[in-house]
Amino acid sequence: MKIEKIALREISMPLKQPFETSFGVTDRRRIVLVEFIADGISGWGEVTATEGPYYNSETTDTAWHVICDFLAPAIIGKRFDSVEALAAVMAPVRGHEMAKGALEGAAWDAAARSGNIPLWSLLGGTLESLPSGVSMGIYKDTGVLLERIGAELAAGYRRVKLKIKPGHDVYVVEAVRKAYPDIALTVDANSAYTLQDISTLRRLDEFALDYMEQPLGWNEIYQHAELQRQLRTPICLDECIHSLRDVEAAIAMRACGVINIKLGRVSGHREARKIQEYCLQKGVPAWCGGMLEAGIGRAHNIAMSSLPGFVMPGDVSASARYWHQDIIEPEVTVTSQGTISVPTGPGIGFAVNRELIDRLMVRSQEFRAS
Repeated sequence: MKIEKIALREISMPLKQPFETSFGVTDRRRIVLVEFIADGISGWGEVTATEGPYYNSETTDTAWHVICDFLAPAIIGKRFDSVEALAAVMAPVRGHEMAKGALEGAAWDAAARSGNIPLWSLLGGTLESLPSGVSMGIYKDTGVLLERIGAELAAGYRRVKLKIKPGHDVYVVEAVRKAYPDIALTVDANSAYTLQDISTLRRLDEFALDYMEQPLGWNEIYQHAELQRQLRTPICLDECIHSLRDVEAAIAMRACGVINIKLGRVSGHREARKIQEYCLQKGVPAWCGGMLEAGIGRAHNIAMSSLPGFVMPGDVSASARYWHQDIIEPEVTVTSQGTISVPTGPGIGFAVNRELIDRLMVRSQEFRAS
């Protein structure tokens, strides 16, 4: 494929309701969308970085800067025999996985559309129906949280994940488990704890959790191995996994029992597939995490989740949970059985609502081959 044009668009989308984690509250997303024109075919990707450097070191603005000043100039006008070759050209830029992942995602979408096949099929996906879980933000009122969980379970979701932080942990999980004794339940700390909190984290063992997600430092694997030795609950690693090498280290050190694969965090489908294959080989359960994506990012997550080894419900849920109107058509929906059907159309399998994107757009930048 020859990259003839790269178009960046930043959109601003209000969430239906604020979403709180241990590192802050989000009520509006600033999202960078990437469109490739390659051999006359359009492909789309989405930067999953957040507005501030709290989940990881990337932000909406750093991604815009790195793409505009380094990545796009390196690939515009070039011809690539494969997406892997495109990734190799971007490799000299260290880090900035979410910026790279958006460009790679657009290339994968264009490649699948060029072959008139679904992206999930091009990636080697085999699952046509994906189990869906739901992520619940931090609620100050536990009663409201319990009501919201009830509504999500009634909608069919197969796993409930609770965001926790120091001071908002054991009593919340206890209340949820008492109200819903049989549900698949997990917690996500987003790196809010240290080994000094071991007594609190041990108490969470009481509640039959499927896993405890990233309790310690965002770049810490070794201490998770120490913590895992003291817990019955499997640890799921998220923020500290950026590559297959990190997964190999984590499994070798027995730092976790579950891996969360986020496309942006690992720089796209290419590295995510390597991690998925390794986890499958090692018998380590994996699932696809979410970053409050709009529809394009959500569609890429669906394609990745179709690969073998994604045996646990992921964070991919219905568009309507977060957005008044999503930027894809049709929007992502979840069946009453708590599943998402993979799309059958070419590429990401959804139409991009350009009119809505134009209305939401706050800045844009184009690169054209000379």
